[in-house]
Amino acid sequence: MKEWTREERYRVLQGPEDIRDLYARIQTSAYRQRYHVQPITGLSSDPNGFALHKGTWHLCYQWCPWGAVHGLKYWYHVTSPDLIHWQNAGIGLAPDCFYDNRGTHSGSAISQDGELVFFYTGNHRDEDWTRTPYTCAAVLGEDNRPRKLEKPLFGPRDDHSEHQRDPKVVWNKEKGKYYIFIGAQTLDKRGCVLIYESEQLLSGWRFAGELKVPGYEAFGGMWECPYIVNISGRDVLIFSPQYTKLPGRGESTNHNVYLIGTMDYDTLTFTPDGPYRHLDYGFDFYAAQGAASIGDPDRAILIAWIGLPDNHYPTEEEDWEGSLSLPRELRIRDGKLVQTPLPGLEVLRDTQIAPEGKLPAVCELELTASGDGDVDFNLFTRADGTGGLRLHYDSASKRCTVDRSGMDKRFNQAVGETLDMPLDAPLKKLRVFIDRCSAEIFANDGEATFTTHVYPTEREFNYTLNGGELKIWKLKPSVTDEFIV
Repeated sequence: MKEWTREERYRVLQGPEDIRDLYARIQTSAYRQRYHVQPITGLSSDPNGFALHKGTWHLCYQWCPWGAVHGLKYWYHVTSPDLIHWQNAGIGLAPDCFYDNRGTHSGSAISQDGELVFFYTGNHRDEDWTRTPYTCAAVLGEDNRPRKLEKPLFGPRDDHSEHQRDPKVVWNKEKGKYYIFIGAQTLDKRGCVLIYESEQLLSGWRFAGELKVPGYEAFGGMWECPYIVNISGRDVLIFSPQYTKLPGRGESTNHNVYLIGTMDYDTLTFTPDGPYRHLDYGFDFYAAQGAASIGDPDRAILIAWIGLPDNHYPTEEEDWEGSLSLPRELRIRDGKLVQTPLPGLEVLRDTQIAPEGKLPAVCELELTASGDGDVDFNLFTRADGTGGLRLHYDSASKRCTVDRSGMDKRFNQAVGETLDMPLDAPLKKLRVFIDRCSAEIFANDGEATFTTHVYPTEREFNYTLNGGELKIWKLKPSVTDEFIV
């Protein structure tokens, strides 16, 4: 694995020619995806600036252009008419001013009064590498490029650690105010959320206080990417706690969880209805963000990074890594979030093929359990049925266990290669989306989901199934991979 110097990681992109050869080289990769947003070069991580504006969906991702390494971060901009077909739009935000001289870090967007406004964390570092995070904004111009405000909206608070980032902006009609939720860390290294408020979107911001979440005062060492949304009259708080191990999650210290409850903006208190739940039970799902301004009180649209901080993946050897999940529709059912693939994804179905043990590299699978017993569904096996990504459903415990240790390309073994996806109801249906280096599993019409990277070799495109019936569709591409910088 390449050892990157600080100078290499934080090199400034001077123009398209700096990465044109790298772009051409990674196009030959067997793991470039066909219907997931992925980096044109280098590394993609958190989704940012996700919003519907004047009929177009806007989405950015954190991007380091030089390779599969966390270094100088840009926002790369993509757009879509339908959340299914995506096209590259070029750099959205570049680290080109004093306040973000070492990176334009994660944030959000909102469409308001005819303008699309982006909010991000400006990562400033002094010569001695001391970090100062600023909360900054930019407005989308007529040329589809964001224009930064000259100065930040506000700087960091010195009564918390330097970890203050990922502004999520929401409008509360009842209060007549905008609120910014900032992922943060206390001086004694506890995860928390800071809240700012203003009657104006681009001025007048003042500190309101720290979010209180009873029972979660010492839950993790940093809360990244906070997101709050009201669905069908219930408030949902989603965040990514770091620096902590959670039961049943192996050695991972990075997670994505949610709480359903009630948000009181007078007391800045979110009161949960019950314990936290995992947003996704897979190995590789993090920094989920919801789309703003969709105008539907009964649902949200969510997207996440297929990956985890500090983890490493096989395509790093090819100088690229990362992708974003499929956008998901979120609703509340029986007191929990239900995540389903977007309506309309069926438009990507090309040909349906006979279930004869062969697995296309780009496909959708629909498994229907044949009864109330156990199910064994093994993907990416060798021709003799050995190895692969192995899913076992135990009907007695209503639990799916996914094990990727049988794959030829193994990675992040120390973090763990086996995880469970618990279900409340008996398994009846699985819908699986496979795209070259990822698999997204939706159980029982979205009751639970499981997302994982997987890197099959040429001999690993078979499957075995006991306990169900299977339909298979090859899928058409829906993401352009044009070289636009």
